[in-house]
Amino acid sequence: MRNLVIEISEKAKAENANFLVIPQNGIELILNNAKLPALDYLKAIDAVGQEDLFYGYPEFNKPTPGPDNIYLQKHLAIAKNHGKEVLVTDYCDTPAKISHSYNLNKVKDFISFTAIRRELDIIPNHPIFNENEADINHISKAKNFLYLLNYADYLSKEDLIAEIAFTNYDLIILDLFFHKETFTAEEIQKLKKKQNGGERLVIAYMSIGEAEEYRYYWQDSWNKKSPNWLVEENPHWSGNFKVKYWNRDWKELIYRNKNSYLNKIVNAGFDGVYLDIIDAFQYFEAKD
Repeated sequence: MRNLVIEISEKAKAENANFLVIPQNGIELILNNAKLPALDYLKAIDAVGQEDLFYGYPEFNKPTPGPDNIYLQKHLAIAKNHGKEVLVTDYCDTPAKISHSYNLNKVKDFISFTAIRRELDIIPNHPIFNENEADINHISKAKNFLYLLNYADYLSKEDLIAEIAFTNYDLIILDLFFHKETFTAEEIQKLKKKQNGGERLVIAYMSIGEAEEYRYYWQDSWNKKSPNWLVEENPHWSGNFKVKYWNRDWKELIYRNKNSYLNKIVNAGFDGVYLDIIDAFQYFEAKD
């Protein structure tokens, strides 16, 4: 998985040197087999994303157990020490827990977002924590972010764009597709302006550890006979299938051809990519 992230980074940054590459979860990859910093990997990425640091694991609205929290913080601190920003997504919905999450992350100098639904389908109505008017032209300047992937409640792209444009989040993580239709470069450009007039960053979500049957690349024939790199369905997320992420055919879909997922993101004018299911390596290690 580490090599795949590096390859994606090299490909994207060859097109745009300022393009951001941010892996979510799988924080163990920052260390090599000798438990030393994996410098090639750290050089390839611009930040790390982490879910459930303080709230949400193993259950929504519950504090993450102390041992798990300590383990994650230890690894995230190494990333910070190597100049990488940390984006934390906690999952809880009571005012007291939301405030607690933001304050705990602030103490650690992590950029955080508290999602009030696991589905990431709503813009919270509470005030933005650490809201500011500054132009955000580098991830190190971001003080807050919005994570929004599910657009089921939006009737049109225009409605979604209008609602996001009315916010002052410094950084936005979005899905590239709105009901199977990609955002255009013009639409993404509209989202790069905060309501207060400041500039912000817009990042595209992309899963690289699982194939999703609702994506453009999915072929109907796979429902009868799947390719040998497509493994079992994720029991927690219907329609998501583990993949042998090192496979050449999977890499072709993700970043190697003109119609690849990564090319679609770059061509749409996003400032970077948020790579998910990085921790897929754990699934295969458990099988060995």
